[in-house]
Amino acid sequence: MPLLGSAAMLLTFDVDADAIEEHDRWHTHEHLPERLAIPGFLRGTRWVATKEGPRYMVVYEVEGLATLASAPYLARLNDPTPWTKRMMPRYRGMQRGLCAVLGSFGRGQGGAAALLRFTPPAGDTGKQLHRWLLADALPRLPAMTGLGSAHLLQGAQAAAMTNEQRIRGADRGVDSAVIMTGYELDAVVEQAQRLHGDGGLASQGASDISVVAYRCAYSLAASEIPA
Repeated sequence: MPLLGSAAMLLTFDVDADAIEEHDRWHTHEHLPERLAIPGFLRGTRWVATKEGPRYMVVYEVEGLATLASAPYLARLNDPTPWTKRMMPRYRGMQRGLCAVLGSFGRGQGGAAALLRFTPPAGDTGKQLHRWLLADALPRLPAMTGLGSAHLLQGAQAAAMTNEQRIRGADRGVDSAVIMTGYELDAVVEQAQRLHGDGGLASQGASDISVVAYRCAYSLAASEIPA
């Protein structure tokens, strides 16, 4: 299974245009190493939208949902560094989901990605949609030309209000999402649009469907952080 844990934190957001260069330096050289030093954090990846946004997608792969409510993680969120305090007010439109990984197919992680966000119908119909994705729609994608992996995430727990979130403003949550990655952006986007279109998510009762294409900007694994 290409995702490294049973849970993931999915973030999408913009930052002020004049803060992009500093944000990327901070996120690369301080923020990702800080997060990946927390027990249970396994890999963090920053993606940048190829066209319309949100500009950034960040995915943290973690051992389990308990990691995202752990004392070490909350301690970092409640004691942000001076650089983090300077960056947080520059965030715009943060959506942050503490997600269970319902399914993860393929091998590896490509440099191109598509994020499909959607809201499943309520009750058993929503469960049927997830079963359709897991049994029929997603397993075939990694073998297609240009693709390599596909993952289904579902928001599973609310994020605690912390000092970091107070600085930037309240985050919105995540319902359900599919992330596809591969080595050819056009192929990844084409399959994402097919999953969005006729015979796809909408026909299964999903609503609020969006598709955004991304390229990988930076990725860091916990094994690369000095003890």
